[in-house]
Amino acid sequence: MKYYAVAELSISDPSWARDYVAKVTPMVERFGGRYLARTNRIERLEGQRENPHVFMMIEWPSKEAALAFYASEEYRPFLASRRAGSEGEFVLVAGEDMNRAARMSEG
Repeated sequence: MKYYAVAELSISDPSWARDYVAKVTPMVERFGGRYLARTNRIERLEGQRENPHVFMMIEWPSKEAALAFYASEEYRPFLASRRAGSEGEFVLVAGEDMNRAARMSEG
């Protein structure tokens, strides 16, 4: 099953970003990930909270691939620089529709 890493980041110190993008992008690809979105073009349709500076989504072939990347020694210094220069949410989402699965089991 595919998994999706989703991040909403507000940047407090942009000094880390250029090196992060240049070096982490090929790293993500080596671990099997594919960027679906990495943008600051965000339009709120509902809700009141402030938009993040950056929204990012990576498709992973599996939960294991995503976690292997996130826990890798290679990524560790970039994770530290991202955390030091930004704040936000970073979640891993299963690529499933639990309502569809429930409907299929009823039939």
